[in-house]
Amino acid sequence: MDPIWGIDMGGTKIEGVILESRDNPIVLKRIRVPTEAHLGYSHIIDQIAKLVDVLMAETGFKPKSIGFSTPGALDPNTQRMKNSNTTCLNNMHFKKNIEEMLGIPIKMANDANCFAIAETKMGTIQEKMPDANVVFGVIMGSGVGGGIVVNGQVINGKQGIGGEWGHNFLDESGGDCYCGKVGCVERIISGISLEKYYESISGNHKKLKEIVTLHKEGSDKFATQTVERLLKYFGKGIASIINILDPDAIVIGGGVGNIDLLYTEGVKEVEKHVFNTRLDTVFLKPKLGDSAGVFGAAFL
Repeated sequence: MDPIWGIDMGGTKIEGVILESRDNPIVLKRIRVPTEAHLGYSHIIDQIAKLVDVLMAETGFKPKSIGFSTPGALDPNTQRMKNSNTTCLNNMHFKKNIEEMLGIPIKMANDANCFAIAETKMGTIQEKMPDANVVFGVIMGSGVGGGIVVNGQVINGKQGIGGEWGHNFLDESGGDCYCGKVGCVERIISGISLEKYYESISGNHKKLKEIVTLHKEGSDKFATQTVERLLKYFGKGIASIINILDPDAIVIGGGVGNIDLLYTEGVKEVEKHVFNTRLDTVFLKPKLGDSAGVFGAAFL
């Protein structure tokens, strides 16, 4: 047995898992501790140490290395964290500090990359397209992100931003983004942005799930306008990724990814913009749910 270890850093919880091996990824132990980010950076480090200690005590295993799924990304040039919504991590030597504390090497990738590798190794890709060479994992929730897996390996990139399509330019109508740019993908087709758009044209605030239901019922023209906006710009945004990566498959995670129309009408919109006479890329729903982050971390 050659167990692999993964830790998923979340805004509210830190989750750890030990899988039996790469070839037989059965869960041996999985536990969570609260992140308690409001208590600061040093406390998060202490919580990670606590988690590892509990995993060792309850299994008798000791890790040789650990993979980490993180909010934001490790900049490979400065070795500091960036773009994290757990803001106390930003500009910190997070990887170095954890390695010093645990005394073992660790590998890091952002949560979208870990989602992509988990669905490739253990999830829907493994189940439906095990021979896929290039996989693009999409996160569409309160934000928009992505991860790239090529031949079973995560592509982090020279600047640690591999797959970050959420901050590609899509359309001026998205307005200002927190990243300092205008019209980002995230500002148009994230769940929050779609809800804000609906409110701006209807005068009422509704959750995206309700907006989609109203569209399907044909009872709310503003809901239909919002869903059509999602489908139109999903098509344009994803087509640009396909034109560059030409992936075998795209897996769509996050709350927005639960909208069935993305896999029918949304794919038709993608087809309009792909630089080919047809669209061969397969669009798949994820299988692992919120387990993807910690499983993907282990496979790093």
